[in-house]
Order: sequence, then structure tokens, then C-alpha cells
Amino acid sequence: MRRMSTPATGSPSANALPQRRLAVYSGTFDPVTLGHEDVIRRAAGLFDELVVAVAVAHHKKTRFTLDERMALVAHTFRDCPTVRVLPFQGLIMDLCRDLGACAVVRGIRNMTDFDYEAQMAAMNRKLLPGVETVFLLPQAELQCISSTLVREIAMLGGDVSTMVSPHVQQQLQAVRPQQA
Repeated sequence: MRRMSTPATGSPSANALPQRRLAVYSGTFDPVTLGHEDVIRRAAGLFDELVVAVAVAHHKKTRFTLDERMALVAHTFRDCPTVRVLPFQGLIMDLCRDLGACAVVRGIRNMTDFDYEAQMAAMNRKLLPGVETVFLLPQAELQCISSTLVREIAMLGGDVSTMVSPHVQQQLQAVRPQQA
């Protein structure tokens, strides 16, 4: 067992148990992409538990319902015992407080993402100072993938097999509108 340092003195405390490091990765995941999968699998290795918080997304028109998006994420990570999938609505910092999270994980694909996410991280720090934001970059070949583009390509009959898992691809094909 690890010994923990006490905040005031920095010296080891004989009675302190290591705290479970729980992080939250939120998004609409409409659908979950290989970029999301890369970030989630790597984040799961950094924390004791990773909660993938699937947003209700009342402000967006989603292709899949909340239950469908949660099922897609859960199926994708069925082999990861430290990944838990939960729905959420509202402020991510409220969910972090409720779960006792120590970090929020965010995927960064490019500088545009970074500019937005850095501002969000600063605001989240104001809301809940004890929760850190951890930025992870997906593998280079996955950085161009976005759920929006995947939905559009799939809707138009394009091949998304290099952007999503086979299970997600099947579900996208199942909801594709029939061509007249």
C-alpha cells in the first residue's frame, strides 16, 4: 500500500489510504469514434476509474438517442473494467463533485480544440478548483475524425470503417435513411 503525504507537512501519514483516482470524460458521442476510443483507452490507464459521461445534448440534434449512444459506448468498452458509462445533464463540474472526481479528460485534435478546451478548463477550475483538466491527443491518424463528419459521411453512404468500430459502423448503417 502507498503511503500518502499530508497536505500541511508533506510528510507521510501512517493512517492515510490512497485515494481512488476517478476521472470523467464527457461528450455526446454521437457516435463514439476511434478518436474517442483512443483517448478513453489511454485515459483509463492513467486513472483507477474513468467515467464516460454521455451528455443528454439538449442543445444538439443527435442521430442516436441517449440510450443508444450509451449502449454504443458501453459495447465499445465492454473489455475495460475500469470504464463506467453514465448519462449526464448540466454542468460537468457538478457531476465531478457528485462522483468525487479528481480530473476531467479532454481530447484535443487541433489548435481550435485547444483554444476552446483551455477556456473551458479555466472556467471549470473556477467552478471546482480541486479538479484538474487533462488534455490527451489522439493518435495522429485519428485527429481528423469528428462525430459530425462521421455522421455526415455515413448518411451519404460513405465508408467510415477507418473512423469507427465495426459495431458502431453497423449501427450507423442501420439508421441510414433509405435512398429513393
